[in-house]
Amino acid sequence: MNHHSYFDRGTRSVECCIIGTGGFGRSFLAQGLVVPGLSVRVAVDRDSAIAVESLRSVGIAAADIRECGTAAEAQRAWDDGAYVAAGDYGVVADLPVSVVVEATGAPEVGARHARLAIEKGRHVALVSKEVDSVVGPGLAAMARERGVIVSPVDGDQPSLLIGLITWAEVLGFEIIAAGKSSEYDFVYDRAAGTMSVDGRVVEAPDFAGLERLGEADCAGMVARRAAATAMLPQRAVPDLCEMTLVANACGMGPDRPDLHCPIARIDEVATILCERGQGGILSRAGVLDVFHCLREPGEISFAGGVFVVVRCIHDETWELLRGKGHLVGRTGETAMIFIPRHLLGMEAATTVFEMGLKGVSSGAEQPGHHVDLVAHADRDFPAGTQLTMGGHHHSIEGVSSRMLPGVPLDPQAPAPFYIAANCTLARDVRAGELIRMGDLRLDRDSELLRLREAQDRRFARERLSA
Repeated sequence: MNHHSYFDRGTRSVECCIIGTGGFGRSFLAQGLVVPGLSVRVAVDRDSAIAVESLRSVGIAAADIRECGTAAEAQRAWDDGAYVAAGDYGVVADLPVSVVVEATGAPEVGARHARLAIEKGRHVALVSKEVDSVVGPGLAAMARERGVIVSPVDGDQPSLLIGLITWAEVLGFEIIAAGKSSEYDFVYDRAAGTMSVDGRVVEAPDFAGLERLGEADCAGMVARRAAATAMLPQRAVPDLCEMTLVANACGMGPDRPDLHCPIARIDEVATILCERGQGGILSRAGVLDVFHCLREPGEISFAGGVFVVVRCIHDETWELLRGKGHLVGRTGETAMIFIPRHLLGMEAATTVFEMGLKGVSSGAEQPGHHVDLVAHADRDFPAGTQLTMGGHHHSIEGVSSRMLPGVPLDPQAPAPFYIAANCTLARDVRAGELIRMGDLRLDRDSELLRLREAQDRRFARERLSA
C-alpha cells in the first residue's frame, strides 16, 4: 500500500487536541511538529501547568503557548495562532479541532472526555483502553449516530493487532492464534542464573535447561518455565485489557479467561500457540493470547509487537518461506507472522488521518460487545475495602482480571475491572471469586457507569430487533 496515495490530503491539515500528556501524549505532540498535515495545537492535562511543560518539552517556545482557564481565553489564543494549554477539556471543547486524542488512562475522566467530544462533533482517538474495555462499543455506536468516529489508535497494540488480523483475513489465512508480546521481556542470563523483567533481577536456578523448547512437550515446557519464574508476575491487567478491545473489534476470544501467557522465545510461538492436536497448548483455533518474550541479554526483543499464528496449507510455499527466515513451527503446520513494534504517539497520525481525512476507523466499523474484562479477587477482601487503582499499570492490589463473555450489568454480573476500580466493597469477597456488581457500593453519578448502562440498553435493543 502506498501511504502517500492512501492518505492523500491535498492542502488539508487535521487539527487535533491531545488530552493526557504523559509518554504517549508527549510523543504525539512531538510528531505534530514534523508530520505534514498534522496540527496539534491544543494540550490538556489535569493541571494546565503540566500541559504547558509538555508542550515546552517537545520544543515549542514558551512565548507561543497560552495557558487558558476559560473558554474565552482558549478561543482568543486559538484565533491568535498560539498553542493552547488547559487543565480541563471543557475549556477547549468548542475549539474547531477535528480529532480529540484521549490518552489519560483514567476511566472516569476519560469517559467524560470521550462523551463530550462526541457531543461536540469531534472524532475520538481513544488511547485510554481502560475506557474502551468498558464502554468502547457503546461510544462507537454513539459516535456513528452523530456522524463521527471513535477508534483505537495505531501506535498501541490493539489497533496494530486489528490491522494484522484483518490483513491476514483479507489474504485468506486461517488464524490459529493472534496476540502480542507482554510489555516487558523475560531476559535470562544463563551465566548468572538470573531472570530480569522490567529492571527487576531475580535468581532463577530452576530455569537452567529450559532456555530452548527443542523437541520437548509444549505444555510441559510452558508449565516448567512458569514454575521456575513463579516469583515474577505472569499476568498483567493491561495485557488482558488490550486483548478485550481486540475481541470486541474482531469477534475472537480467549482460550481461557486469564489467557495462557506462555514464556516463549520468538521462534517458539508458532509451535506453542497452536492446537493440542498439532502439539501446542490451545484447545481450539481462532483465539487471542499474549506471550512473554524469552531472550538472552543482547538478543532482539519483540518490543511489545503483535502477531498472528496461521495455518500452513501449502507445504512447498511454507518450506520456501522457512528457508527465507520466516518462523514456521516445528511440525510445519503453523507459522507466525508478526510486527515487532509499537511506537506510541509516533504512529498515531495514521489513525488521525484515517478519521480526519477518510472518515474511517483504524478498528472495527461496528465493534460488538463480545467480551468483558472483569475483576477477580486473588485474596480475601472484607466489606468496606476500597479497591484503589494505581501505579503505571492502573492495577488494583490483590485483584486480577479475566476475559469473560460480555453480558448486561445486573447485581450478579461480574464487575468490569474499571468499574470496580476505586469502588468500595459492600460485602465480603473471598479469594478465587469474581467481584460482582452487587458487591460494590456504586457511585450513581459515575460517567463510566452511566455510559455502560446506555451501552447495555443499546445492545439489548439490537438483540431484540435481530
